[in-house]
Amino acid sequence: MAQAQTIDEQLIRDSRAASNLAIAKKDIDGMSKLWLPDFVVVRGNGTYLTGKEAVIKMWEETFKTSPQTSFIRTPTEIIVNEVDHNMAWEKGTWQGINTYSKGGSYSAMWKKKDGEWKTQAELYVALH
Repeated sequence: MAQAQTIDEQLIRDSRAASNLAIAKKDIDGMSKLWLPDFVVVRGNGTYLTGKEAVIKMWEETFKTSPQTSFIRTPTEIIVNEVDHNMAWEKGTWQGINTYSKGGSYSAMWKKKDGEWKTQAELYVALH
């Protein structure tokens, strides 16, 4: 079981790195392919969005009005459910580039659907 957890943790880290790269490239399709349809995000300022389509619209508007905006998320811990390996928790720090905040802490809930890890929810807290 420990080996399966290690593989799943690496898959989630790889997905997070791909998500960071997609944000840097302003690639909304690359970002959103990692979200479940009912994805929820709580932004660093406390506002929140529910649903993949609502979050896509937010990113479209952000890149349109502030194309220099970017974010980098750095995981510090990933814990995979020990029983059936279909859920995981990620926590780490985020850095905002050309945003209202320079960064803070975040956590994410991941679910494995059809063998792929997707994010169910992300919570960001602006601390800097």
